[in-house]
This record gives sequence, C-alpha cells and structure tokens, in this order.
Amino acid sequence: MSKVDELKMDIEDLNTLLKQASRQKSKDLIGIEIRKLNTELSRISENSGTSDTKATPTPLKTGPKVYEVKLNNYAWDQTDKFVKLYVTLKNVQTLPSESVICKFTDRSMDLRVCGLENRNYHLPIINLCEEIDPEASSFRIKNDIVAIFLAKKSPTNWSCVTGVEKRIKEAKAPSLNPDPEETSDPHSSLMGMMKKMYQEGDDDMKKTIAKAWCDSQDKKSATGLDFPQF
Repeated sequence: MSKVDELKMDIEDLNTLLKQASRQKSKDLIGIEIRKLNTELSRISENSGTSDTKATPTPLKTGPKVYEVKLNNYAWDQTDKFVKLYVTLKNVQTLPSESVICKFTDRSMDLRVCGLENRNYHLPIINLCEEIDPEASSFRIKNDIVAIFLAKKSPTNWSCVTGVEKRIKEAKAPSLNPDPEETSDPHSSLMGMMKKMYQEGDDDMKKTIAKAWCDSQDKKSATGLDFPQF
C-alpha cells in the first residue's frame, strides 16, 4: 500500500472519530491531526503527481546491430580514359546518397556503403596498377550496383587492377635474358618474388598473392609454396 493510500485511510478514520467525539477538546485535537495529515497528503501529491511510488525507468531503445563487411569481389573493364569497377550490392539504390562514399588518391580508392540492411560495406584498394586522376574519378549508384570510374592519368592499357596482381603477372612472364640458374628451375624466380612480396606485405597483399597463385597453378604446384591456406 502506498503512503498516499495510508494517509487517506488515516484521515477517514479520524473524520469518523471526529463525528463521534462529544467533548470540544477531543474534537480540537482530532481536527489538528486531520489538518496535519491533509498537509502531508498535499505535499506528497505535489511532489509525485498522484502517488509516492517511484516511476519505472524506461528502457533505452537500441537499434539493430550493424555488421562490418569487407568486400573483395568486383567486376571490371576499361576504356582509353577509364578503368570501371562494378560492385554488386543488392538494394544499394534505396540508400540516401550520403550513405555511399568513395575517395580517391593517385594510387588508391576507398568505397564505403553504410547502413545497407544492417551492414556497412568497405572496399579498399590501396595500390592500384597505374596512377589515376582523383579529381576526374567518380562513382554512380545503379540498381544493385555501385559503378566506380577510375580516370587514367595516361591512356595505358591496364593488365589488372592492383599493383600486386601486376607484379605477379610480370614475374610469371618469361624473361628475354633468362639466368642460367633460373632456366634449370623455371619456377624459382616466381617463387622467390612471391615469397618476398608475401613476407613483406600486409594482410590484404598476402590474401591477394595466395588467391592469385592458387587461381593460376594446379593444386600440386600451389602447395609447393609455403603459403597459409585461406
């Protein structure tokens, strides 16, 4: 029972006693006590609204958990002026324009898509195959696709998108002046370069090297390199 309810019941009992009292002194004492209880009841009501019960705290509302997703797959083609990347993301066109951001430097691009069905997507390419013009580069949002246009600094034909892929292709290409030692072991040069790049590179470079190697070699030759399996 709340304090307000107790005071009301006490006041009712005292009013009953007041009606039954026959002596004036008794009536005066009961009246004083009734006024005290009414004053206390008014004070409590003003401080707490209608009762002295503590309000139940309202639970904080939290939104759904947002997951971070790093992108690795994209399609690409090129013209004399642009290298075009196509990143498939279902319903990306439903996002506000400020939720899709792509930044460019001479040798890198960084795409971020925020809040797409409780996921934030990130596609960083930190070492492009050739230099680009950041000011002339751009992106467009289409149905389920983000199209990125990397403006070439020169109309050079790109053999691939990243510098890592380019070095791997160059290492695999036959040398015009082969070293006699390398001729006896045609894989030694490639293996040596890839191992060096793998040891010195960051996590993204290591994954790219391992993927490129596995895609271009059969299972037996791929396991000849001491690369971790992803």
